[in-house]
Amino acid sequence: MPKHFLKVLILSVVLLGMCVVASLAFGSRLVGWNELMNGLFHPDVQTHGANVVRQRIARTVFSLMCGAALGVSGALMQSVTRNPIADPSILGVNTGAALFVVCGISFLNIGSPGQYIWLALAGAMITAIFVFGIGSMGSGGATPLKLVLAGAATSAALSSLVMAIMIPRSNVMDQFRFWQVGSVGSGNWDSLSLLVPFLAVGLLIALLTAPALNALALGDEAATGLGVRTGTLRLVAAFGGVILCGAVTALAGPIGFIGLLATHVIRLVIGPDLRFVIPMSALSGAIILTLSDVCGRILGNPGELEVGVVTAFVGAPILILITMKAKMRSL
Repeated sequence: MPKHFLKVLILSVVLLGMCVVASLAFGSRLVGWNELMNGLFHPDVQTHGANVVRQRIARTVFSLMCGAALGVSGALMQSVTRNPIADPSILGVNTGAALFVVCGISFLNIGSPGQYIWLALAGAMITAIFVFGIGSMGSGGATPLKLVLAGAATSAALSSLVMAIMIPRSNVMDQFRFWQVGSVGSGNWDSLSLLVPFLAVGLLIALLTAPALNALALGDEAATGLGVRTGTLRLVAAFGGVILCGAVTALAGPIGFIGLLATHVIRLVIGPDLRFVIPMSALSGAIILTLSDVCGRILGNPGELEVGVVTAFVGAPILILITMKAKMRSL
């Protein structure tokens, strides 16, 4: 067990509880403690504040689950690529999912989350395969730098395709632009029922592959010597990461930087052992996304600032700092 793991776990659970309370209390209408308790534990009380709390429960649970899925997805992608700044948004996976969704809206006339999710998963998987294929070309194979550059170039190209499809179609733009920002505001019990199976499969894959991914961190030759089939391992772990981020992208839009922030913070605190990093990344991702959602509601009051804007505003500078630190180490 990593040093300070129990302390970090207890602190994370406390922070998670605080985020849940804040998510239920803050919004366009601030809810007091009595109203919060009535909304949670007294279904017979039908005051306006209690009903507001009940309406926020599904959004809060949805935010927690999306954050956990993105945190685990980031941990898997960083392990598979052996790149500390790998993330679904940085590798272009979110953009691939967005392209398939906008194509479905434009050409197939789809409009329900249940239809979005399969298109988003297909787009995310195809993009992940393409980025890894491009990043593997040339000498040295799939190095972390080449994967990030391939992901950035692919994301830019796919973003251009998304705009090219949307601009001539005003009805598609109106339907797509709210989804594109990234928000958990539309989260409800139906969304949760769609997300749960993909979250369960992704988490199971992550936990089962964690010991082998620890061996992979030693290098392909060392992992092979320990009996790990590196190609199969990368394929299975990447599949787990893609279905997690693809499902969340379909239901909440392309929310960036959660996987990067959650996993990077946990690695700094408890070390690289994925048997502990993966579950803690789920907790950390849930905390970061829910806290970002609360901040968006406070900053945008009486409306709200979408969570995708908040995470991008916070995540972009942190990504720059991480990249600068990595560059300094390499020097």
